[in-house]
Amino acid sequence: MRLKPARRRACRLPGQTAAAAADPLAALKRVKRELIERHVRPDDWRGLAAVALTLLPIGLLACAAFLASKVSYALTAAITLLASLFLLRAFVLMHECGHGSLFRSGRLNRGFGFVLGVLTGMPQYVWSQHHQFHHAHNGNWDRYRGPLSIVPVGEYAAMSAAQQRRYRNARSIWLAPLAGFLYVVLNPRRTWLKGCAGLLRHLWSNRRLHSGVPLVERIAAFKTPCWSSVQEFRHMSWNNVLVLLLWGLASWLMGPWLFIGFYIVAASLAGGAGLVLFSVQHNFEQSHASGNEGWDYTRGAMESTSFLCLPPWLNWITVNIGYHHIHHLSARIPSYCLAECHDENAGLFSGVTRIRLAQVPAALKYILWYTAAQRLVSAAEYHAGAAAPPVR
Repeated sequence: MRLKPARRRACRLPGQTAAAAADPLAALKRVKRELIERHVRPDDWRGLAAVALTLLPIGLLACAAFLASKVSYALTAAITLLASLFLLRAFVLMHECGHGSLFRSGRLNRGFGFVLGVLTGMPQYVWSQHHQFHHAHNGNWDRYRGPLSIVPVGEYAAMSAAQQRRYRNARSIWLAPLAGFLYVVLNPRRTWLKGCAGLLRHLWSNRRLHSGVPLVERIAAFKTPCWSSVQEFRHMSWNNVLVLLLWGLASWLMGPWLFIGFYIVAASLAGGAGLVLFSVQHNFEQSHASGNEGWDYTRGAMESTSFLCLPPWLNWITVNIGYHHIHHLSARIPSYCLAECHDENAGLFSGVTRIRLAQVPAALKYILWYTAAQRLVSAAEYHAGAAAPPVR
């Protein structure tokens, strides 16, 4: 396969030194610790304001949807769409609590992280453990390939034409709402129920053998891919029990069909938007995709992560997560400090790929890992050079 070399911007910004312009990555490494410590300023009041300005609108929109359903389904649909934006905001705030950066207080981060996890349908503690793994290996595609499991070019080449088509279609932006439904509504419940069924079988089949063993130890001895520790099981259980209770209560108050039309649709749209948001910040034309050998954390933050340039209102909804290069430089920097950190050090971030809203669909087409060139490529690039032997 013949692929053109990756192009990377190297623009010179006002106030940027010649050394930083020539090698911004090396310049960043020299000042990284000082830069991070200057902007790690979590503030409990700012965190509480961010949560309040998320939970209150969601509650008001739920009431508005109930009242609007008696007047106009079109108005209910518009309210549902607006609610999906605030559920997306709730998910990003939940994510930030998992990093311990929204509040100075660890108790507030844990407490509101759990609450936001119940609201969005995601077991927050378990999700944050997996997400920390992503941060620890960002840009190392031997260890982490994203939520849709991007494959190397060699594996794609070995697929049949039908398998390649299914692989491409499964990563289509048009299927994002369905992916969101599976991600935040169905899979967390299914995984928990599957694990619980296995746990009950384990406890029942070994009831005589372990009759004198405390229940907690018997649960800890149970091995399952659904959770990795008793603590994860406990968090998953509390999350799912409360989620199902709240869903039942909402169905009773609103009516089952209105609940499905409002919350389930809004959560699916929010989940799909979240998956798109995450993917486009790591899958794009110039994205560096290293293997284990030669991987570098700072390079991953700068060259395997994009700067998503969003309009101000959408930056507010997404809690500044578009400044994703700063977030991957240090997840300890609060969301309300990301823009300031970027603006103060713009010269150091000149090599970071910028993606605008209109460019998102094109960026999401980069779904193959070209291992030889250590970057992502699109299926179109691969098929354009398909006459050449595939790179493995």
